[in-house]
Amino acid sequence: MIRTARPADVPVLHAMIRELAAYERAPEEARASEEQLREALFGERPAVHAHLAEDEEGEPVGFALWFLNFSTWRGVHGIHLEDLYVRPAARGGGHGKALLTRLARLCVERGYERLEWSVLDWNAPSIAFYEALGARPQDGWTAYRLTDEALKTLGA
Repeated sequence: MIRTARPADVPVLHAMIRELAAYERAPEEARASEEQLREALFGERPAVHAHLAEDEEGEPVGFALWFLNFSTWRGVHGIHLEDLYVRPAARGGGHGKALLTRLARLCVERGYERLEWSVLDWNAPSIAFYEALGARPQDGWTAYRLTDEALKTLGA
């Protein structure tokens, strides 16, 4: 089952984000607190959204955290999937596909024309999974990021 996250889900979402960071070999980079997550998802002006995948007993086994983007070329919003994670014991049970299906359905219902995300180039199981669903890498584009001192320097 896929459902929209609720405020009571923040601790389990936070835990799964930490699990994802460990899987991606960067646990020290997952610095967001539960309070920051709660504010981003459920504060006065929510900026992100989350869906949870639950097993047959109603236990959370995965999540998708996303936000809206905008295509100047298409003239409409899309969804940027920030994180998709299914706990190892639940993988292969259709939870990842169900989460992506929910987001694709939201795109179709709302007239959004893109569902986009990034995947680490070494993550072969995820790449194979995404390509089996029909997703294709965006050749010719390289992601850039400003953080920490470089961001502070430029923003000063």
